[in-house]
Amino acid sequence: KARADAILATNTSSIPLEDIAGALADPSRLIGLHFFNPVATMMLVEVVVGAQTAASLTPRALAFVRQIDKLPLPVRSAPGFLVNRVLAPYLMAAMHAVDEGIAPETVDEAALSFGMPMGPIELADTVGLDICVAVGKLLGDAQAAPKRLMALVDAGKLGRKTGEGFYRWTDGKPQKSAASAAPAGLAARLIDPLVAEARKALAEHVVTDADLVDAGAIFGAGFAPFRGGPLHDTARAGSTVQKG
Repeated sequence: KARADAILATNTSSIPLEDIAGALADPSRLIGLHFFNPVATMMLVEVVVGAQTAASLTPRALAFVRQIDKLPLPVRSAPGFLVNRVLAPYLMAAMHAVDEGIAPETVDEAALSFGMPMGPIELADTVGLDICVAVGKLLGDAQAAPKRLMALVDAGKLGRKTGEGFYRWTDGKPQKSAASAAPAGLAARLIDPLVAEARKALAEHVVTDADLVDAGAIFGAGFAPFRGGPLHDTARAGSTVQKG
């Protein structure tokens, strides 16, 4: 019988390819395409290369992603790949801040002031709070899960898709109160974990160079575009978050 030359595992989660490849007679034929929600508007697609993926499949998968008018980012198969790996600690830091009594609006405003296009609490609601929990478990986050996050998930309040999460949602928009003045250092507290994880991902060769890390962070995780990406920004500024 004829068979396809390659198997494309397409998903919007970040399951390592090795968890799928074990069911195949020939794992070398498997390569992953990791899309981001909402798929129609998110341009980045991670092209996930497993330990057994045939080298000839990577350029073909990159070409396919370009053909569907998306931006391909080649990544090594590892928990969270690149984007979810760097995004998760940023979101968790934000939700821990809420647990400490800082209003979600204030947390979001601190990130917006840094240059992020969307605050982390609004982003978590948009992604889905159940997805945040699942990614945290996949990455084996050593920190305890944020209490407010778990309470909302247990109550079935999963964010935008259920109409309520950290915010109430009306006509696809979060209903926010006015933000209070952010505590000193809040922006750095949110951004530092993202930058640290980006450095680790590069050191572990999840991607091949710093430019790809920065591109993934901008187009996949929404890092402040004008800063050029977390690694570029810290190299230029000399510290994780610029003063002022």
